[in-house]
Amino acid sequence: MSDPVRLLHLLPPETAHRAAIRLLPWLPARRLPVRPRLHTRLAGLDLPHPLGLAAGFDKNGEAYAALLRQGFAFVEVGTVTPRPQPGNPRPRLFRLAEDRAIVNRMGFNNEGAAALAARLRGRDPGRGIVGVNIGMNKDASDPLADYVRGLETFYPLVDYVTVNVSSPNTPGLRALQKREALDGLLGGLVAARKRLETASGTARPLFLKIAPDLEPEDEASIAELAVLHGIDGLIVSNTTVVRSPDLRSPLARESGGLSGRPLFAPSTRLLARMALLLDGKVPLIGVGGIATGADAYAKIRAGASAVQLYTALIYEGPGIVRRILEELDALLARDGFAHIGDAVGCHARALAAADERR
Repeated sequence: MSDPVRLLHLLPPETAHRAAIRLLPWLPARRLPVRPRLHTRLAGLDLPHPLGLAAGFDKNGEAYAALLRQGFAFVEVGTVTPRPQPGNPRPRLFRLAEDRAIVNRMGFNNEGAAALAARLRGRDPGRGIVGVNIGMNKDASDPLADYVRGLETFYPLVDYVTVNVSSPNTPGLRALQKREALDGLLGGLVAARKRLETASGTARPLFLKIAPDLEPEDEASIAELAVLHGIDGLIVSNTTVVRSPDLRSPLARESGGLSGRPLFAPSTRLLARMALLLDGKVPLIGVGGIATGADAYAKIRAGASAVQLYTALIYEGPGIVRRILEELDALLARDGFAHIGDAVGCHARALAAADERR
């Protein structure tokens, strides 16, 4: 943990987060060495390496340019809803330092689509890949209409759009992962995307972010529907509502989504299962508990073409980007992989089989 991060951790978590967002633009850019072995493509997006920043850190698009300057290959802003909303009452963000984890029950607090769109207009696409994570307002009467509005707002402004149906902090949201609801949602969004593509002549990838706490039948139906509707990528996974008995922090029982180190194993097992179900038809982005190059490598071997982190940035600061990439490149070289794509999914079957024996 760097000295600036230690100072931020003296503040309450949400206050520290606001301070970090404001400080990031003042940090010097980190120029990372080119590592040809790590170059990858994701749903047509050209990435110098596979490490991105997950949604939730820069909800309102205030620091995406600064985060790209810290070395991330791509940054996902949001989650954003059509209308501004305050989120859940405070306190709603908790550090579980003993577990290298965070619990949040933020509730899609954000300034709304119009404010984020204003910050994204005029951005230089040559300075890095930016995606947006869209959700529905808590009081939405028509979830599909909220998601379509988000897609229409951001389609011309970003490089990809992620559909978030997996946050545990908006009542009813995770029910959208059930087969009938998801079929209707994806069908409506893909039709809207087709209209936007025809009108603009530009194609934007559409990703879906899922929960780690799915029933087996939901995993199978999500995979089937992702292929059926032509979804361009699956992000595995969001935070978990499950609490392992070996968590040490006294804050572990706070309600909300758990991220960080305790999420690594379950999200990686789910990643391997989805890789086998999808059989290469839809690329995967691995999220959950990544803090080292070995963690990123495990996600890639489980089936991820790219990875995202969030919680480790809170504990380690921006220097973690260079360290993870150095470690990942060394691991690929050690195992004789000339390119990261050769390692994608090489351990998925064994990991899924081990999961079945648990």
